[in-house]
Amino acid sequence: MKFRKNETQLVCIAKFYAVEGKEEQLLEKLHALSEQSHLEGACLRYELNQNVKDPRDITYIEKWYDQVTFDAHCAKPYIVEFFNGGKPEFVEKFDVSLHKEILR
Repeated sequence: MKFRKNETQLVCIAKFYAVEGKEEQLLEKLHALSEQSHLEGACLRYELNQNVKDPRDITYIEKWYDQVTFDAHCAKPYIVEFFNGGKPEFVEKFDVSLHKEILR
């Protein structure tokens, strides 16, 4: 079986685990990020998801044109402000990983 890699698109999976009782506040902040991110021209997908069994578990699935445009997104003031200090106040823990989309 042969797979083709799409070398130009970058997928970011950003997982957040809300502080207990702060899920709604975190979702408000994340929705605000989504609205601004969708306006960026290189944003191909910016999807917010919440675990049905554990509402504290919230995940973004993002697709960007390439690494350069993702890096530009991460440098935007609203993103920098959200991650100021390394962890937003409503977040117990978070993990961000980058992937390349694999197409068949």
